[in-house]
This record gives sequence, structure tokens and C-alpha cells, in this order.
Amino acid sequence: MQNSNPAFKNEFVALMASLMSIVALTIDALLPALPNIAEDLNITDPNSTQWLITMIFLGIGFGQLIFGPLSDSYGRKPIVYIGFFIFIISSIICVTTKNFEMMLFARVLQGVGLSAPRTISIAMVRDSFSGDFMAKLLSVIVMFFILVPVIAPTFGQILLEWFDWRAIFNANLIFGSVVMLWFWKRQPETLDKSKRIKFSPSIFITGTKEFFKHKEAVAFTLTSGFITGSFMVYLSTSQQIYQDQYNLGELFPYFFASTALSIGLSTFTNSRLVMRFGSRNIAFYATVAYFLISILYVILFISGNNPSIGVLISFFLIQFFAVGFIFGNYRSLAMEPLGHIAGIGAAINGFISTVMAVPIANYIGSFVHTSVLPLFIGFSVFGLLSLITFYVLKYSTQRKLA
Repeated sequence: MQNSNPAFKNEFVALMASLMSIVALTIDALLPALPNIAEDLNITDPNSTQWLITMIFLGIGFGQLIFGPLSDSYGRKPIVYIGFFIFIISSIICVTTKNFEMMLFARVLQGVGLSAPRTISIAMVRDSFSGDFMAKLLSVIVMFFILVPVIAPTFGQILLEWFDWRAIFNANLIFGSVVMLWFWKRQPETLDKSKRIKFSPSIFITGTKEFFKHKEAVAFTLTSGFITGSFMVYLSTSQQIYQDQYNLGELFPYFFASTALSIGLSTFTNSRLVMRFGSRNIAFYATVAYFLISILYVILFISGNNPSIGVLISFFLIQFFAVGFIFGNYRSLAMEPLGHIAGIGAAINGFISTVMAVPIANYIGSFVHTSVLPLFIGFSVFGLLSLITFYVLKYSTQRKLA
């Protein structure tokens, strides 16, 4: 149905992007409020507020393992509704608690709830499309998804000026409710009853075994974890970098938006090129670029002294332009052999890549105090590991063919 009706496909893409955007808004709109939350909850260590960003990813990672397989058995839509209900409860905890540890727990719970729309939107795309055309659609979805981080910190800053940080959580709930209403009214179920897998506890084991049979799915899941982890460091430390190291104050959202726009531009470009050059080729050369630009920064600024803000932003723009060619293609390549288990496939892919990313982000982020250098060291190390994974996959495939 989606393949033959372009008008419906446009709405489908917009709706899938909106489902994923609830996640982005929940994460990025809070960035300007981290100092305010630290003051309100008596947090003395500025690095501790990074956990409010990274812990939500931990919840997303584990939540996917639950909701992905359940959606293979009970359909996509009901599971999205359950996830959003959990998101509502956890958001209420966030705005009412006076305890930092309880807020961290609620942020993990938010991630669990948001893992449903995030994972199942990808499974719904895989239900409907495949191959490079799926990669094209995922690129368009990611492009619109990236527009949210462009405006989210500014949106959060405006709410802070008029209200307080709790208003950000309330605004996220309102946005999510509108998207859920749209989803309920306009989106048909994409998983036919004839294709559903009868639920039993063993579905988690059999699905995991099936996932690990596909070397490409495993390889591109690992590379997703490497790149996501190093990129997550930027998300969690960007407020410290721009406001503390560079003293940019309320200009922070605009510098953050410029880097997000770079990703958005490259994902749009990817959607135009992927059918011509193929998702695998584009992902490989983008990974090479990701590694080279980061290692160049490390060589030039190995002393640890920060460059001017103009030089830093230039590196970020080029770095994240490469990221835009990576995310959608990695996810598409990992999902390609998993059409028969799209729900649990998307769940395991998301779980492994996210659970890898959180400790990577927390570890590297702990070194970002007075210098941006640790961030780029992280970029270069995990860019290199991604390239090594590419070559190992290529070598094992060639051996198999021989």
C-alpha cells in the first residue's frame, strides 16, 4: 500500500519521524536547563548532570528488548500506546521529585517508555519497505528527526525564561500527546495478523539466536554502537563545552542548532544519493571521513588547548556532516536481513548499540572538563573501530564466497 501511494507515503514518513522526535525533544530540550536542575536539586558536581542525558538512553536500550518482541506478537500500534503511558508516568515523577537519584530513575523510565515509538517506528518502516529504498526513507525520516534538536534547546531556553525547567517536561508531554493522537487516527497497523509470531517467553531466545546468525546485522549494530556512543558524548557535554568552556551563555542553543543542521543537510543529501551509490558504499566512506576529521583535530590540538569557537564549530560541522550519512545507512544495513523478525531485530539492534553507547559516553564525558580534546579522541578511536569492523565483515564475506 505504501509503495503505490506517494501521498500516503509522505504522511507515513512524517508520522514515523514525529514518533522518533518525541525522543529527541525529551533529550535535547532539557540541555539548557541542566544548570537550573543542578541548582534546584543541590547537585555540586557539574559532570553529574550529564547523567540526565545519558541515562535516558540506557532506558531506551533495555526497553527495546521488551517492546520489540512484543510488537512481533501483538502488533505495532498497541505497544506504542503502552510505551507512551510509561512515558507519562515517568514525566510526572520528573516534575514532582526533589531528589536527584529519583530523577535519574525517572529518566531511565522515560527512556523505557520512549523505546516503544523509537523502535517500533523503525520496525514499521521495515514492515513496509526494504533495500536501498528503505535506506532512502530512513534518511528522510532521520532528516526530519534531526530538525527537532535544531530547535529543541532554543525551545527549552524560551520555556526557562518564561517558566522553569519543569515546563520543559510538560511541553514534551503535550507534543507527545498530539503525535499519539495523529498516530491513532491516521496510521494503520503494518504487521498483518498472519505474519505475527505467537508469543512465548522463548521468543526472546529464538529471536536473539536468529539475529546473531546474520553477520551483517551484528557488524552494523556494533558500528552503530561505536558512532552513537561517541556522538552521545557531544550531546551530554555540549552545554558544558559551549557555556562553561567557551562562556557563550544563552548563545548555546544556536551553536548546538548549527551542528544539528549539518546532520540534517547530510541526511537529506543521503536520501538523494543512496539509490544511486548504495547504502553500504556511502556508509563506508562517511566512516572514513568521520575518522579522518577527528584524528586531524587530535593532531592539531594535542596540547589540550581549545581552539577558537570558529575553528571548533568548523570541525563539528564537518564531523557531523559525516554522521548524517552514517546513522540511517547503518540502521538500514543492520535491518536488511531481519525482515522476518523486524520487531525483535530492531529491538536487539537498538539495545546493543545503545547499551554500548551509554558507558562509552559516560566514560569519555568524565574527561571533558576544561578541554574538547577528549571528545575528539573518542571520535577517532570509535571511528577507527568502526572501520576495522567494516574490514572484518568484508574479509569474512570474501572467505565465505571463496
